[in-house]
Amino acid sequence: MRIGVIGTGRIGTIHANTLSRHRDVGSLILTDADASRAQELAHRLGETAAPGVDEIFRWGVDAVVITTATSAHAELIGRAARAGLPVFCEKPIALDLPGTLLAIGEVETAGTILQMGFQRRFDTGYEGAREAVRSGRLGRLHTVRALTSDQAPPPVAWLPLSGGLYRDTLIHDFDVLRWVTGREVVDVYAAGSDAGPAMFREAGDVDTAAVVLTMDDGTLATATATRLNGAGYDVRMELAGELDTVVVGLDDRTPVASTEPTGPPAADKPWPGFLERFGPAYEAELNAFVEVVRGERANPCDGREALQALRISEACELSRRDRRPVAVAELPGGTQNAAM
Repeated sequence: MRIGVIGTGRIGTIHANTLSRHRDVGSLILTDADASRAQELAHRLGETAAPGVDEIFRWGVDAVVITTATSAHAELIGRAARAGLPVFCEKPIALDLPGTLLAIGEVETAGTILQMGFQRRFDTGYEGAREAVRSGRLGRLHTVRALTSDQAPPPVAWLPLSGGLYRDTLIHDFDVLRWVTGREVVDVYAAGSDAGPAMFREAGDVDTAAVVLTMDDGTLATATATRLNGAGYDVRMELAGELDTVVVGLDDRTPVASTEPTGPPAADKPWPGFLERFGPAYEAELNAFVEVVRGERANPCDGREALQALRISEACELSRRDRRPVAVAELPGGTQNAAM
């Protein structure tokens, strides 16, 4: 199997490393807007660098992995679909619903594969939480608390391109909330604070956000995020039911300290960022993509799944702007089935 990797930044490099050593992948063709970066990575991996995207399609590949800037995702997904190629793409498909729906339409018209990069679906902690919910171990689920806290903010230049805290960060929590519980979000009430560094206000973004979400079975969920968690990178989900409570992301690297006399000590080596925290999950999702391309398993996260997470993010932006609860049904692109 020959795979084209478009984009060789941080996550593109990780994906290229995973694919380069995969036993079912014969070779890679790498390209990037920064040609020297692609050439350097190709040399290090013993793979081939292409001068641009056109060569990826002209030279011939069996599948495409897209890890470019978000603004290029939808166009590249459409181009791959028209070429009849399976695609793995980092989230999101696009930063707006019309662009997302257009790209999904091209994939569905072509009858090709689009697997989206929501890596938390491949994390052992979230898998365990999903099993706890689905097996009935928790009883009736009544409360879910999710959080994503970055240790340090992204580069200033990235903020205006990111889509904002709900679309760039909390979208992962929204996706995995649906995946773990198997339920849909009915409505949201969101608030945000830009009281931190001025660069967030200048980008029209917030540095901290909180959301209350109501699920279609009455379960209540909260999701919070911040770009300024100096203690370390902190991603957790707590699920409480009538019979039991479980938590994802609580281990000896969780950057929290107890004030109780008999509480656990603070982490010696807290997680510094998402690449370290979710390293095994990133590898697992690419291994799954190869299996999907080979026809060995069903697509674990298609474009419609990504669309629903974006609809929740869009509802949060609308709620924050208008200072009101927003029903997700107000947004276009509704689906018939919850994430199963």
